[in-house]
Amino acid sequence: MLLANTIATGAILVVLISTLGPISGAHFNPAVSLVFALRRELSARDAGFYAVVQIIGGVLGAIAAHAMFALPLLQTSGRIRTGGGQWFAEGIAAFGLVAVILAGIRFERKAVPMLVGLYITAAYWFTASTSFANPAVAIARSFTDTFSGIRPLDLPGFIFAQVAGALVALALMTWLLRVPSGNDLPINPENQS
Repeated sequence: MLLANTIATGAILVVLISTLGPISGAHFNPAVSLVFALRRELSARDAGFYAVVQIIGGVLGAIAAHAMFALPLLQTSGRIRTGGGQWFAEGIAAFGLVAVILAGIRFERKAVPMLVGLYITAAYWFTASTSFANPAVAIARSFTDTFSGIRPLDLPGFIFAQVAGALVALALMTWLLRVPSGNDLPINPENQS
């Protein structure tokens, strides 16, 4: 079941980012929108609006999935997902996602949809949490009592870890991807007079 879920998630991310990126910048994740607001590439007002819409969209997606599988439309998850390992995994997942997006935009913008889809596909398997990497997805998963659910009580740890991971990635990638100024260039002693 995890393999099927992994492939479907990675594939739809490529499709959604490719088709909706030109319209909205492919903002599906409040943590990523926060990063772009902090980079001053998105206004705080728009980032807040996006976060509300991202959460509503996630919850509506959970309800739609229930309808497709003839499950009760409104549910609350009872699935326990908590603890330092899960939260650390979510921090790593969000860190990697933001790092991939920022490096992708800098070096290979056209590849970003594929990079994000492949990263999330891989992160399903290398993180203990199965890489939600998205506060809106974590919230939406609290509205399903299926295998993918997360107990509402466990949400704060996930959301904190996701935002923290995204902010650490922003700090590191800002430093790593900076454009060197003339003062930052290495000095070649042979060219000095």
